[in-house]
Amino acid sequence: MSSKGWSVVLGGIAAASLAGMIPLSVFAHLVGAGVVALVIGVPCAAIGFLVARRQPRNPLGWLFLVIACCLFIPTVGGDYAYLDYRLGHHVPFAAAGLAVDQLWSEGLALFIVVILLFPDGRLPSRFWRWALRVWCAAFAVLLIASVAATAGALAAHPIRTDTSGGLVALDSPAGWFAVVYHGCLLVIFVLSVGFIGRQVLSWRRSSGERRQQLKWLASGAAVSMAGLVLAVIFASSSGTSANVSQWLENLAWFGLAALPVSIGVAILRYRLYDIDRIISRTLAYALVTGLLVGVFAGLVLLTTDVLSLSSPVAVAASTLAAAALFNPLRQRVQRVVDRRFNRTRYNADRTVAAFAARLKDAVDVTAVRDDLTTVVQQTLEPAHVSLWISPPA
Repeated sequence: MSSKGWSVVLGGIAAASLAGMIPLSVFAHLVGAGVVALVIGVPCAAIGFLVARRQPRNPLGWLFLVIACCLFIPTVGGDYAYLDYRLGHHVPFAAAGLAVDQLWSEGLALFIVVILLFPDGRLPSRFWRWALRVWCAAFAVLLIASVAATAGALAAHPIRTDTSGGLVALDSPAGWFAVVYHGCLLVIFVLSVGFIGRQVLSWRRSSGERRQQLKWLASGAAVSMAGLVLAVIFASSSGTSANVSQWLENLAWFGLAALPVSIGVAILRYRLYDIDRIISRTLAYALVTGLLVGVFAGLVLLTTDVLSLSSPVAVAASTLAAAALFNPLRQRVQRVVDRRFNRTRYNADRTVAAFAARLKDAVDVTAVRDDLTTVVQQTLEPAHVSLWISPPA
């Protein structure tokens, strides 16, 4: 399967999980957890899908798609299992929901890798490449240990769950799992601090556009870290009621959405992955579709209610009118959208239009040649430009 196919598959999994998560969160009375997954996961899925489609070799897009799936799928599984083990509805395959419920925290841990690999997805230093391999090894060991502990907890009778619906064996590690769990967490934490320090040093040594990109990353990461700290504080708070603490904790988790949002702003504002064209085309066709639907509906109402034409005639006339308006309306909307979201094309169109206006009054061949090469260089940015003019016969 091609990379675009995989991006569609992961995006479809995230969308399907999101569609199932919303009603399940309501039925299980866990709306707060569903809203948290929604607020964090939707920006991750959107940015991940766009980057993966445009730059399939860049790991940032795939990481964001995996993070979105790791937020939506565990929330669906946890809500489904909660219906059985906490609310007593006896739904089938509830144990499978408990099994995937544990992936939520592992998905959030991948944010650290996103921070390390931003903005181009590459690590020029061998030291940091080895550090990332060690981080991935510790993460894999933690994941395997969690799977083994989950299997053991699900094989026990009765299955023990806590008040939030999670497995007690994973929320409160004990025995061999506690040793592996805390050891891997220590390695991951130390390396994560090093990853953040690497980007801080990179910011101090950078300049220009790279520095602005890292500023956006730093702002998003700072808000996310503050939200994470506040969420932990509110989760362990005993000075307020349980409902108030729960909602304060959920609001604090919203801060994690700042990281994908800030990275998305850096991509869109500084054209890191040249996806401005995708954004402008999507917005343009969405606006044109909405306008044409409105025009079509308005014409149908006008011809049937005001002019008293028969329905087939009214629909045919409205369809022809909408079809005639499509191309001029699309061109006008595209220019407006390009002015904001695809500035490169907008400036190129203006440069070509200005050249065409100058060409009407030009009489000097040398001036036309120099002007033409300049316009080609500004609009197309080729590596080399050469112009050959046939001598007069």
